[in-house]
Amino acid sequence: MQRNDTPRRDVPSRRRDSEDSWDDGLIARRVTEATGGEQAAVVETRPSGPQSAAPLAYDGPLRSRLDAMRELVGLSRTRLDSKTLAEAGRVLDEAAARRKLSGQHTVVAIAGASGSGKSQLFNALAGVAISETGVRRPTTAAPIACSWSDGAATLIDRLGIPGRLRRRPLQSPEAEEQLRGLVLVDLPDLDSAAVQHREQAERLLDLVDAVIWVVDPEKYADAVLHERYLRPMAGHAEVMFVVLNQVDRLPGEAADQVLDDLRRLLDEDGIPLGEFGEPGATVLALSALTGEGIGELRETLGQFVTERGAAARRVSADLDAAAARLWPVYATRRRTGLSEQARDEFSARLADAVGATAAGEAAERAWLRNANRACGTPWLRLWRWLQDRSELPTGRISLRAQADEQATARQRVEQAVRTVADRASAGLPAPWAQAVREAAVRGSQGLPEALDELAARAGLPPGRPPRPGWWPAAVLVQAAMTLVQIVGGLWLVGQIAGVMAPNLGVPVLLMLSGIVGGPLVEWSCKLAARGPSRRYGQEAERRLREAAAGCGRARVLDPVAAELLRYREVREQYARVLGTGAGVG
Repeated sequence: MQRNDTPRRDVPSRRRDSEDSWDDGLIARRVTEATGGEQAAVVETRPSGPQSAAPLAYDGPLRSRLDAMRELVGLSRTRLDSKTLAEAGRVLDEAAARRKLSGQHTVVAIAGASGSGKSQLFNALAGVAISETGVRRPTTAAPIACSWSDGAATLIDRLGIPGRLRRRPLQSPEAEEQLRGLVLVDLPDLDSAAVQHREQAERLLDLVDAVIWVVDPEKYADAVLHERYLRPMAGHAEVMFVVLNQVDRLPGEAADQVLDDLRRLLDEDGIPLGEFGEPGATVLALSALTGEGIGELRETLGQFVTERGAAARRVSADLDAAAARLWPVYATRRRTGLSEQARDEFSARLADAVGATAAGEAAERAWLRNANRACGTPWLRLWRWLQDRSELPTGRISLRAQADEQATARQRVEQAVRTVADRASAGLPAPWAQAVREAAVRGSQGLPEALDELAARAGLPPGRPPRPGWWPAAVLVQAAMTLVQIVGGLWLVGQIAGVMAPNLGVPVLLMLSGIVGGPLVEWSCKLAARGPSRRYGQEAERRLREAAAGCGRARVLDPVAAELLRYREVREQYARVLGTGAGVG
């Protein structure tokens, strides 16, 4: 079906009138008095550019939310795929584009299925037959725009509607005053058999400031309309009109019953209704054919346009919808992060892997061995030396034990990393949990080797352990006890050889004093050495534990903490997008 869009010449006086009243670059159709209300194919295009109009201004809270969404997308690009962020990026782009255009106009689309009478409603509001109507489907193949005031050309350019499909309504001072600032767009049928028609209608639905959904008594409960369009746009209720058309076909109270059922379906779709002063969708019943209810819609639409808040509310609703889609990748209902207990357990596992406890015990034994060398009896030290010499090491067992110990230590390190990664990622949305685990795995590469190197550097210091101040006195006493034994023994030998006068009491007493005194001094030194040796071992263990903890913190905990900090930042930005101003979850 072809439209009569071809411009034809008119008398010069009418052209001058058109130029005086219209300079928006749109095409004008007017009804003249001579035709008695019939459509006149007066079509004119002004060569001049569109009049300038004040751009749209967003309020402070909406600007803050848009800035937060922009920051959120920037922080998330390295963690989320472009498909996840696509809708948020589209909303930001469209909000920026709409902000540059006229804030004095409101773009309202008329959408509906074929046969619902949306083109009739479009013509009834314009006061002239602009959009073609008929029984042939689809009737509306391309969108048509009608503007009630100048300065809307850039807005219509954004919709991609060519100049040949731009119209002006019937010249009526009362109608122009009532609907000043309205740009009405008749969309192609949403259920059109032509795929390009549906795609074009859906594209424009994302760009307009408000939508008038037109339904008829036969298709008002159509599942496609509710599930594909109305239900997903439930958050846009404040910029939606739902019009039950063709009520003239319903007898008696049937119109009220159908209207009540329509309200019920909208409520099931999650669309709040703007009744009793509450914000929500406006639901009306009318007949575009007979004109019943058109005045009420015109008045309601006029008030809606006069408020000039539809564009900002549409952007805010789009922002809410985009934020709702991002909820699974940002929000969590669990407390996240690494507790001090988890950090301490990770450090303890690394310390066990490097053998910090065993190193402390070895240091304590080394201190005690050094004490025995200084304070023990010569005879006991000689016996221990001979015992050590009698045990010849083969080397096979020690090498195998060392290899087994290294393998076990590596397994402990890997288990410690897995455990801390699982605890750090617990409760996080999937992308951020994966990022935390990847950070832990990257940090664990080379960690066992680094811990071995630290263990070698932070282990026992070279040389003998330090000695307390009382050790020289103990060594002197032990030497005196040994000397007493030697003197007593030589005295007895001299008496047996007859060199010295017989006197068993004194040499025996000296020998007994040395024999008993030496072990007694050694035992006393061991008691006195317990405290210092334990402290020395604990200090060695502490140094190794701190070294292992520092290595684990630098390689694993800090990267994990950085990922958790990034998640907290994006979660705070997400909360700003939602308008809560606090953390989510």
